[in-house]
Amino acid sequence: MNTIAGFFTSLRNRHFFILDGFAFLCIPVLALAIRMDGDVNFSRFGPGLFSVSITFTVLKLSLFYFSGMYQRYWRYASIDEVALIGILAGFAAVLQTIAFILLYHVQFLPFSDIPRSIPILDGILSFLYVGGIRMTMRLAERSKERLSRPEGIRTLVVGAGKAGLSLVSEMQRNPEHGYIPVGLIDDDSKKQKLQIRGITIEGHRYKIPEVVQRLRINKVVIAMPTASGRDIRELHEICRIAGVPVSTLPSIFEIINGQIKLDSIRDVSIDDLLRRDPIKTNINKVSEFIRDKKVLVTGAGGSIGSEICRQIVKFSPSEIALLGHGENTVFDIQQELLKMIRVYHNNGDNGHAKPEVKAFIADIRSESRLKIIFDKFKPDIIFHSAAHKHVPLMEDNLAEAISNNVYGTKNLLFLASRYNVEHFVNISTDKAVNPASMMGVSKRVSEILVMQTAKRTGKKYVCVRFGNVLGSSGSVIPTFKRQISHGGPVTVTHPEVKRYFMTIPEAVQLVLQASVIGKGGEIFVLDMGQPMKIEDLAKDLIRLSGLEYGRDIHIEYTGLRPGEKLFEELFISGEEYAPTEHEKVLIACNASQIVPDGLDDYIESLFIAARRNNEIAIKEILHHLVPEYRLFGANSEVLTEYGEQTPKEIRPI
Repeated sequence: MNTIAGFFTSLRNRHFFILDGFAFLCIPVLALAIRMDGDVNFSRFGPGLFSVSITFTVLKLSLFYFSGMYQRYWRYASIDEVALIGILAGFAAVLQTIAFILLYHVQFLPFSDIPRSIPILDGILSFLYVGGIRMTMRLAERSKERLSRPEGIRTLVVGAGKAGLSLVSEMQRNPEHGYIPVGLIDDDSKKQKLQIRGITIEGHRYKIPEVVQRLRINKVVIAMPTASGRDIRELHEICRIAGVPVSTLPSIFEIINGQIKLDSIRDVSIDDLLRRDPIKTNINKVSEFIRDKKVLVTGAGGSIGSEICRQIVKFSPSEIALLGHGENTVFDIQQELLKMIRVYHNNGDNGHAKPEVKAFIADIRSESRLKIIFDKFKPDIIFHSAAHKHVPLMEDNLAEAISNNVYGTKNLLFLASRYNVEHFVNISTDKAVNPASMMGVSKRVSEILVMQTAKRTGKKYVCVRFGNVLGSSGSVIPTFKRQISHGGPVTVTHPEVKRYFMTIPEAVQLVLQASVIGKGGEIFVLDMGQPMKIEDLAKDLIRLSGLEYGRDIHIEYTGLRPGEKLFEELFISGEEYAPTEHEKVLIACNASQIVPDGLDDYIESLFIAARRNNEIAIKEILHHLVPEYRLFGANSEVLTEYGEQTPKEIRPI
């Protein structure tokens, strides 16, 4: 059996060309024998049969050759190849019939003795032969896979959809990776007990513990890229109870080219537990927005900035400028983008030139350095994600928060309007709403500056406001993981503290959608679902680490830190919110109207106070700019220096 399988799998396209030639010469004889019920008079039909065989063979070999039939890898043939064979065989039958009719009355060609049904019979037999020998090769490859299958990890795949079947196929084709699929799980009642690629669908998810025991499963792989976080949580808990390790495929956000690979399998992460329904992206509008434009991304080495770069590169901008302060992170994303561009264009040019990737190391607080970059690059679109965002650190470094988050944004806006940049997208935060921290209030001021510039210039300058992103630098997840790896305890500020969370790809997708919708002077608020308790997040991470909360790892409550709130808010009093064309994006359409009088005077005083590191003055000026800013009892101390002055009475210090 192994020898036969080896023979068929060793066939190459040149061998198929020779075999097809011999077979096509013989098929008209077989067709005639069928037509005449086996009573073939060669003295009568011989000359005509010879002419027909030569004509049909040349016609079919030419058709198959120029259609690419001899450029396919038949060891991994699929239903697509069977369909191609059927189409070509049908087309060949039509051409043969036309040729036969045209040559039927040519006197020196003895076609007249041949029955007129021979071209159709020949086409049918050709399809059976070509399809049969190609699929025999595919079956031989499958037999060879099964016969050579080593001992490995007995795997139960959850999800009998496209992703699950693609994964099972990869496992069967590449047994050297060690995964041996022995069962499938799917909640669809119509699929129960059916077999796919020789693997039985054993039942729904609640059958997993019984199937694990009966089939001696070593590992469960969740192959459901579009599954919700709730489903992943439930499956993870079922597998934990069953005592079997569980892995997953990436979410739909992470699958770029739609191909499932064995090296895509990874451990279940906290991102998986928080999955939401896939975002409906208007690809055409985003593509039209980005294509052939020069795009500048600030904070390009950061979590959000780098993901913006990854997503926009797929829409063929003419150039991407990466602006960042940290040379290592900027270099890393530059190399990653260059690799993505090579792969994207090598797999099929999309009709556009390869984007150029330029890297600029700069501090956005340096107007002179930014001017040089704008002179060189002349951007059409700016995504501004550079910011200090660590709440407790900024409480201890007020001047730094102001100089980077406010002064840096002002520099960019000044140059953007001066260089006639049409689109400016400022990445903001829910902490800018009724801010209780220096980070939050500095971002709120940056929003006001964007609104002021949009109102003054009439250009499409907007802000996009969202909550925490999972896995970003400085976020709570890396801290929890580090504490768990050290044996605990995991520190949580308060048992009731809640935050909104999004995955980084999800947030950036919505940022791009909001950018397309923006007409100028709006603040967009992303729908982040329901807020999640940080305590629950910590418990999930403990379980994902294979440990048990309360036994292996404990949680310790440390109290709210300066600038932190129990609950983050999304809406500011006075802003008028309305739905947009995208279900997950809201708009504060009157945001540009909420710009305080004397803003420029305030900003100038704020920068002078920051340069002098005058924290009392910084807080007081911010309180005038953003009245909802909570000073945590510092007002009395501040007012002794400034009194009850109005905005216009505040002059540079």
